[in-house]
Amino acid sequence: MTVLTFAKAINEALRYEMRRDERVVVLGEDVGVNGGVFRCTEGLLVEFGPMRVMDTPLSESAIIGVALGLAANGMRPVAEIQFSDFIFGGFEQLVSNVAKFRYRNAGHFTAPLVVRAPVGGGVRGGMYHSQSPESYFTNTAGLKVVVPSTPSDAKGLLISAIRDDDPVIFLEPKRLYHSLKEDVPDGEYTVPIGKARLVREGEDVTVITYGATVYDALAAAEEVEKEGISVEVIDLRSLIPYDWEAISRSVRKTGRPVIVHEAQKTSGFGAEIAATIAEREIYSLEAPVIRVTGYDTPYPLVHEHLYLPNKDRIVNAIRRSAAH
Repeated sequence: MTVLTFAKAINEALRYEMRRDERVVVLGEDVGVNGGVFRCTEGLLVEFGPMRVMDTPLSESAIIGVALGLAANGMRPVAEIQFSDFIFGGFEQLVSNVAKFRYRNAGHFTAPLVVRAPVGGGVRGGMYHSQSPESYFTNTAGLKVVVPSTPSDAKGLLISAIRDDDPVIFLEPKRLYHSLKEDVPDGEYTVPIGKARLVREGEDVTVITYGATVYDALAAAEEVEKEGISVEVIDLRSLIPYDWEAISRSVRKTGRPVIVHEAQKTSGFGAEIAATIAEREIYSLEAPVIRVTGYDTPYPLVHEHLYLPNKDRIVNAIRRSAAH
């Protein structure tokens, strides 16, 4: 075990896989000399050279298109988008080409590539550096979508994503990069894609979340515990595929689901979870499904603290659910 930050765990995963498999290459804006904006690729250029750590032009479409070409020719590229807010420049490549690649050639070729991108708010980045665009990609058949919330999961899930034969959108909550540390297993370590993590056991209310809001949910659970409300917290870790069994098991136990995420409410991924609960577990419910999310507005700079689903908003939702 080594104590690592979230960013260092990403770096460790990339380094481990690049040493293990020479087909793994890294490309993106400033990933080489500068080691990335958040230093996730720091030192890789020195160890692996410019043929495997490639600084690219400021063109997200080119980055993702080149990654697909590399993947189609037997490589395992990891493309970094400097901020998820700029991934829309490569949206056409992802949706029309990357996601469809396996299907358009009847499975003869796959697209084993990873697109990494910092996601979410909490760092006073304003509307162009704080968005949570995961639902655009969960709505695209052919893509897997992963959002880790701990350094250990960051390493284990990234290694699993690199080894996956299908394209993975790997979203990294930027406010976690340097704000937390934990013991991370050394060497070979993977976490399966599609398996949720039970973060906290409880009996009265289930909070379903992912990414940075896991910690807001935990803070809220500790707050309401003083009032005698027992809260279970589930970290999805993967959105596509997601662990329905973990959700179902918890909802059947508590009957009171609360869904939390930073993205806006309308058509956010929480809507999919809420709809599935309504379809499959309606008779388990003791209270309506409640969503605590960002608002249906562009991400604000000055009022960031009001936009994000903070502890107080989650506490309020838990109390409302428990009151039924």
